[in-house]
Amino acid sequence: MASIMGSEMDKIRRLPPELAEKIAAGEVIERPFSAVKELVENSLDAGATEIRVELQAGGKRLIKVVDNGSGMSPGDARLSIERHSTSKISTAADLERISTLGFRGEALASIAAVSELVIRTSDGSSGAGIEVSSKGGVETEVKEIAFPRGTSVEVRDLFFNLPARRKFLRSEQSELGLSVRYLTSAALAFPEVRFVLVHGRKEIINCLPVGSLRERIFELFGNDVLERLMEIDFRDGESRIFGFGSRPPEGKTDKAHQLFFVNRRPVRDRILQAALNQGYHGFLTKDLFPEAFLFLILPPEEVDVNVHPAKAEVRFGDSQRVFHLVLKGIEASRLKDRGFDSAYGSSGERSGAARVAEAPSPPTFSGGVRSETGPPELFRTYPEESKEEHYPRVLGQFLNTYIIVAGEDELLIVDQHNAHERVLFEKYREIDSAKKWPEQTPLIPVLFDLSPEKALRLEENRALLEESGFRVDPMGGRTYALNGFPDIFGAEEAKETLLALLEEIGESGAGEKRERVLATLACRSAVKANEPLSREKMDFLVQELWRVSNRLVCPHGRPIVIRIGKNEIDKGLKRTRS
Repeated sequence: MASIMGSEMDKIRRLPPELAEKIAAGEVIERPFSAVKELVENSLDAGATEIRVELQAGGKRLIKVVDNGSGMSPGDARLSIERHSTSKISTAADLERISTLGFRGEALASIAAVSELVIRTSDGSSGAGIEVSSKGGVETEVKEIAFPRGTSVEVRDLFFNLPARRKFLRSEQSELGLSVRYLTSAALAFPEVRFVLVHGRKEIINCLPVGSLRERIFELFGNDVLERLMEIDFRDGESRIFGFGSRPPEGKTDKAHQLFFVNRRPVRDRILQAALNQGYHGFLTKDLFPEAFLFLILPPEEVDVNVHPAKAEVRFGDSQRVFHLVLKGIEASRLKDRGFDSAYGSSGERSGAARVAEAPSPPTFSGGVRSETGPPELFRTYPEESKEEHYPRVLGQFLNTYIIVAGEDELLIVDQHNAHERVLFEKYREIDSAKKWPEQTPLIPVLFDLSPEKALRLEENRALLEESGFRVDPMGGRTYALNGFPDIFGAEEAKETLLALLEEIGESGAGEKRERVLATLACRSAVKANEPLSREKMDFLVQELWRVSNRLVCPHGRPIVIRIGKNEIDKGLKRTRS
């Protein structure tokens, strides 16, 4: 029994009160994902090369994290569930140079206080391990067990003693999605570690140890993502930025794949995001954002990780230097990337010819009807009788983006994309309510890869997507096949639209999800800005817009029409009477 009570090998100690106050905000457990994050970070700090996470009910019923790290001595295991106990820091000065991911004692104590907790662990110094059980932070049982070197932590019924907090947890799938996102980031930061995530009986992540970030990106996101990225690696003294970013002019319509890590810690930071966007400014196709998996290595004393309870944000000692480190890294890598050398001069600017050559041809989208012999048509021919109705008169197109319309006593400026999006949204609503989406089957299935998070979202929304005309089948690993899609798209357009839907559906309720699907379909199939339109197409669009009940905003809330009244014109041209 003496081995259970403690030994000279114990590392965890109680902090003095003045230091305990400095980290009182500490490891705040807000939801299952918070507990998963703290436990996995403890495993990584313990030197684990294999980490297995098991969840039930998104983590609300069970969280189990097992690792093969250094483990704890019996005394450490018992002390770890007490508040303000840690193996990572001893003095206030240590807070200035935190190079670990978490404080084992502090995290376990926070989790233990709001759950039923069982710790099984061994540091390998003796033939036995220890099992410590607690409920609501109170130790209930301690016993010796046979256990290999490493640690297993089981968390059951999180927030059982805080029903108000438990009540505000998200759905099972939403809570699971947060953990999947975090473990994806952890796997990127530690490619040498094996990560496994199981939910119920389904394995969601199984990443074998690999030797490089490139291989890990391939494991998690597939070759589709990897092929459109360029490698980034730049040093400045003790600081370094490395990883992967978009290869111009490719990009994404969203920022979901903009991931930043500082000293292997996943973070959210406006400075890093601003530097990334500036580094790609002028080099991506219009309205696209860069993808990025960027890692910064900085001296620990130059980074404050204690500005956020969950250490999701950081503060830099010299933010301008960090900004320019990222900027220089992107610019240098862009110039070195094979295939672009000929498109850049010595200044790094692309020639006009290169910009034109790289710009993709605008896709041809339909307004709901596919032609018999070719790709989707942009607009249908409207019935002859509709010409007899009274509509504002189209004067012309401005900047290939805005339609100028004459009203009775005003000029109207119509955003052609937003207008067409609203028109199509209303049409798609009618189709959806009748469950009559026209579907086509490609001769060759369209293959694509999904990250664990996207695959989870696909399964969660499969029924809704199938009702909207998208049929997707797993092909093994991260690869899926698009075997059916709405007839308003071409094959490649359908794939990109599906990927956009998986980003935008999010965590909305069923009704709101359906609206988002229809809005995305309308946005993707609507005429784009900077696209010249014939007079017939402009007339058709304006007439269709005037038929819908809401012509003020598009489905995403952007205005469609600006009105300039006669009085405003008279005033500007000094035609008003004094």
